[in-house]
Amino acid sequence: MKKTTPSPPAILKKLGLQAENAGVFGGQWFGSGPLLKSVSPIDGKVLASVRTATAADYEHALERAAAAFASWQSVPAPKRGELIRQLGNALRAAKSDLGKLVTLEAGKIVAEGEGEVQEMIDICDFAVGLSRQLYGLTMPSERPGHRMLEQWHPLGVVGIISAFNFPVAVWAWNSALALVCGDATFWKPSELTPLCAIATIKIAERVCRDNGADPALCSLAIGGREAVGDKMAHDKRLPLISATGSTLMGRDVGEKVQRRLGRALLELGGNNGIIVAPSADLDLATRAILFGAVGTAGQRCTTTRRVFVHRSLEKELTQRLLAAYRQVPIGHPLEAGTLMGPLISLAAVESMQQALRRLREEGGEILYGGRPLTGERFPGGRYVEPCLAKAGPHFKVVQEETFAPILYLIPYETMEEAIAWHNAVPQGLSSAIFTNDLREAELFLSSRGSDCGIANVNIGTSGAEIGGAFGGEKETGGGRESGSDAWKNYMRRQTVTVNYSGELPLAQGIQFGR
Repeated sequence: MKKTTPSPPAILKKLGLQAENAGVFGGQWFGSGPLLKSVSPIDGKVLASVRTATAADYEHALERAAAAFASWQSVPAPKRGELIRQLGNALRAAKSDLGKLVTLEAGKIVAEGEGEVQEMIDICDFAVGLSRQLYGLTMPSERPGHRMLEQWHPLGVVGIISAFNFPVAVWAWNSALALVCGDATFWKPSELTPLCAIATIKIAERVCRDNGADPALCSLAIGGREAVGDKMAHDKRLPLISATGSTLMGRDVGEKVQRRLGRALLELGGNNGIIVAPSADLDLATRAILFGAVGTAGQRCTTTRRVFVHRSLEKELTQRLLAAYRQVPIGHPLEAGTLMGPLISLAAVESMQQALRRLREEGGEILYGGRPLTGERFPGGRYVEPCLAKAGPHFKVVQEETFAPILYLIPYETMEEAIAWHNAVPQGLSSAIFTNDLREAELFLSSRGSDCGIANVNIGTSGAEIGGAFGGEKETGGGRESGSDAWKNYMRRQTVTVNYSGELPLAQGIQFGR
């Protein structure tokens, strides 16, 4: 196989990784827990191993993060922004190598791996500007000679739990904002992508040291649920837990954090739908659906999983999608021209096959694909054909999120019917409509339209920009990350009243004594 990229060991070495790596960071690298092997989904081979966290390792790393916060919170926000500016530049310099590591460990094609690193760079740029805009409001006081305002203070050490499918970007979405807000961060990455996390923290460590900041601001603990995840959920020293993953995981984390009255920012499952209306531009719709359904091998929370197509367009759209699906190049994600790489694990392949069996049992029809791929071009058993299927809107399997490239086509008659079916799932992350009818577009965006946190017109469900707040409703968790005013999650609000008069009037006109 001809490659124009460095061999995997060379990429690892350039990013400061070795055959065996310490998986805990709290100003220094350590780790004395069980050895974790990082297996590439590309071929099922071990890339490197990681020494995970013990209970004592967790405790030491979190103590160091808390100490780093104690000093960082007093640094002026614009100076905190300068550190993030330099972090963004360091990520620019490492974009190619870190992007390829994402490809090797998560199986994304190179364009998506580098695109994920670009998201990190973009959120750093956003956070730099934000460091001079952590603004509060002033409100008129009902009492004469008084001034009322709100201000925002750093929150503490922010716990971050991330998933395999965005092994570095989710850390940056949270950390860039948290750091300019004056917080420290404590990260538990997916055990499926530990090397990406270590490489990222090594970059952050270098930037912190170059700026005289405590590198424990960006602490890390690689380990499983019992060793790290549960401890974080229960730990009162982490006032905010930002968790990305399955709805099942989010319920568990959210309940534990709420029990101690902490904050939980949850980014959970998506079951994203697109409505294709009679006036739709089918060229645009087909391209958007293909990327949304096949990109990252269907392993994005914003992956397009349901398409509601008007019956007048059902035949034509189906033919267009079949033609597009037949032309999707599947294979090694480092190879030029590949559009779809492997699923993350053998378990993910089996989960997809189970979903397709259930689809058939409920009366659905597979129009294309869905089979596991084998042979010399598909080593390791993790490659599949993307699947295009016809389904009913109320099939149980359609109500669930299967983290795989399965797209359900569902014909509809009226827009009201399409919106009702679109909203009739537990998840509420991303949504889209393709229409050139202004009234249909506005209905979809109205309170009677999409019930998702993201609603698009004439673009797909996937590929959100960092400038807007990212997140969803219902079983997606309700959290918001990234742009807009999502920074408020990482700070504590304080309402202030200043009396500059010589009197002491009470609110609501209450008279108390003389």
